[in-house]
Amino acid sequence: MTAPVLIKVGGALLENAAALDALFGQLASIQQSRPVMVIHGGGVVVEKQLAAMGMKSEKKNGLRITPPDQMAVITGALAGTSNKQLLACGLKSGLKAVGLCIGDAFTVDAQIMDPELGCVGYCKEDGSEGDADLLKLLVGAGYTPIISSIAVSKEGQLLNVNADQAALALCQLLNAELVLLSDVDGILDGQGQLIAEIDQAKADQLVADGVITDGMAVKVQAALSAARTLGRSIAVASWRHPEKLEDLLAGGAVGTRVLG
Repeated sequence: MTAPVLIKVGGALLENAAALDALFGQLASIQQSRPVMVIHGGGVVVEKQLAAMGMKSEKKNGLRITPPDQMAVITGALAGTSNKQLLACGLKSGLKAVGLCIGDAFTVDAQIMDPELGCVGYCKEDGSEGDADLLKLLVGAGYTPIISSIAVSKEGQLLNVNADQAALALCQLLNAELVLLSDVDGILDGQGQLIAEIDQAKADQLVADGVITDGMAVKVQAALSAARTLGRSIAVASWRHPEKLEDLLAGGAVGTRVLG
């Protein structure tokens, strides 16, 4: 099987119907020559649903604190609303899209990360405790998995895993090419200018300087880990320019290349 491309999306993209249509149109084109998978977050949807329920939302070091009494709402927002919205876009574009979560068939094995974070899950970045059989079966038959980052522990507990970290685990499981899409053109320096390439030392300096923070810091660390393990660069780019995605996958100078 040709190595699949794994696209991670989330954030404001889920509220931009035109951008979703454009992105999935490009993914349908890519699917003609290689398997495509999508993994997503959905922080915007989570925030709205928690607010509608009168629940407070907090983050720590870029990770959403997930009290047990919020887990049902967050699961519904991510594995339900966000996942099925993306599924509908995929089907509309002509993809044989299938909606999943990383907990299905224990594709990604997860456990509690830190009791202080509540039901936030941790998964081994090398994917060593996951099971790729379901995804291999689907992509081998021409389906496009659209995957939320809701996991299930061995004890049967639902867990909220950061989507960038979940993307890394999936990438390792299937030796996939990973592209992390956000609402900015890539990783930016202190003047807001695009950084063409970044390695661990440069990333550490930007974190120390307070340039890379919160969710972007989690994203960059996930990309660095993937680049080291897979021995190839990882792309961080914008979903606002889906027409550049095929050029990016061909090695073009699009977004930021994260080096191992």
